[in-house]
Amino acid sequence: QVQLVESGGGLVQAGGSLRLSCAASGGTLRNYCMGWFRQAPGSEREFVAAISVRGSITYYADSVKGRFTVSRDNVVNTVYLQMNSLKPEDTAVYYCARGLQNTWNSESYMSRETSYGNWGQGTQVIVSS
Repeated sequence: QVQLVESGGGLVQAGGSLRLSCAASGGTLRNYCMGWFRQAPGSEREFVAAISVRGSITYYADSVKGRFTVSRDNVVNTVYLQMNSLKPEDTAVYYCARGLQNTWNSESYMSRETSYGNWGQGTQVIVSS
């Protein structure tokens, strides 16, 4: 079964940048839509971004639009989340997830946790003020 592994998290000052990566072992990402979610302490997990199989379609939560960029490199079976202009409220554990479908559905569908079948363990991002 595919395992997803996130990396790239860490501690950064407000206004800084981080780039998260999500790699797969035991399976492939290249035939699936992918998503990023995050969970802050004491909060429910929330949608961050999603990307279609070929990367031609992306969708972002309003809270990160204009600051975060999701991308993918299907040659190396990896999905990325570039996070710029980070804010303390971006502090959370970030998870990547593999979609259940290889075709892009509605933005509403792609923002739901139930649209994804495999999840990584998460990587911690802490943004200090």
